[in-house]
Amino acid sequence: MTSANNPVGAHVPVAGGLATGGLKYAAEIGAEAVQVFVSNPRGWALPDGKAAEDEKLRAAGLPVYVHAPYLVNFGSPSEETLEKSLATVRHSLTRGRAIGARGVVVHTGSAVSQTYDEAMAQIHEHVLPLLEEIPEDGPHLLLEPMAGQGKMLCAKVQDLGGFFERLEHHPKLGVCLDTCHAWAAGHDLTAPGGVKETLDALAATVGQGRLKLIHANDSKDPCASAKDRHENIGAGEIGERPFADLFRHPETKGVPLIIETPGRAPEPHAKDIETLKRLRDA
Repeated sequence: MTSANNPVGAHVPVAGGLATGGLKYAAEIGAEAVQVFVSNPRGWALPDGKAAEDEKLRAAGLPVYVHAPYLVNFGSPSEETLEKSLATVRHSLTRGRAIGARGVVVHTGSAVSQTYDEAMAQIHEHVLPLLEEIPEDGPHLLLEPMAGQGKMLCAKVQDLGGFFERLEHHPKLGVCLDTCHAWAAGHDLTAPGGVKETLDALAATVGQGRLKLIHANDSKDPCASAKDRHENIGAGEIGERPFADLFRHPETKGVPLIIETPGRAPEPHAKDIETLKRLRDA
């Protein structure tokens, strides 16, 4: 397979500017795609972008994705949290369009103290209009299932069915599949045919072509642990082989892989990207 089919990249730091900092790091680690935060991932501030940085990032020609802040929770019973979540994702979508992003990744969230049905009714009421606001040339909203802890609304890929039903299978709705989350939720990617079974279930649940991004992360913990602790590729409980299997499934054709693996220096990330490229090109 060629890099054009499955670009391999990373979530990159953007100190110094989205393009100045992000593209520098991408070049250091050999990334063919990037994911960025456009605001503080642990805050509600909604900063303006810098036009020169936006243009430079668009001109780089790499597939770009935005990860919405971690505080976002569309299923929250708190009216304030819901309002801030909607405003934050609206900001991420607007900024994503400005930098030419293909998608904005958002965690599927938790019901907290609500029932599942109450939380999902809230998502129908508030997130569907948000999807309607996305212009034709805007990024997709990519739902990322979680590891299964607490009252998470979505962990296994089959759980995405409730989201797609309530969001009326909107054409701007897609999926970001995190391998560590899927593993933690109970998808045994190491079993014979485990990756195929998971991706087949995803396609059967939400329809073909909805998978737009993969977060390629190994796991520090066993399958079905409900623990979201990422490990470097091949160094964790998942191992290398399932990542090779990912590249061979028809649902992943053209889908970029982004690492969110441990390491504060370029070396471990460069190694993870090199490993994934080797598995892709074998």
